[in-house]
Amino acid sequence: MTKKISKKKNQKKTYKDYQELLYEDLKDPTIAKTYLNEALQDDDERVILLALKDVIEAQGKDISALARKSNIERQSIYRILSKKGNPRWTNINALLKTLGYHLRIK
Repeated sequence: MTKKISKKKNQKKTYKDYQELLYEDLKDPTIAKTYLNEALQDDDERVILLALKDVIEAQGKDISALARKSNIERQSIYRILSKKGNPRWTNINALLKTLGYHLRIK
């Protein structure tokens, strides 16, 4: 009697695009933390907002629940994370804390 070896074990998952692969990686909190830290290093302040949006979407966070926990209105979160977002520092910090991340100066 011979055993069938599943080909799925040896096959790598194929991704449609970079965004799909990125979101898969950002489900890991350690990778998400590194991603956010790298975004903070950029001179363009919009990069951290894009990174924050990526982490929220990748981890499947519910915006309504995030709004309740961070004490920021749901519509404001959408505005913060939009391309034209211009959030206050307190809002970014509140969102990061709600996601379980804390900023430190090194």
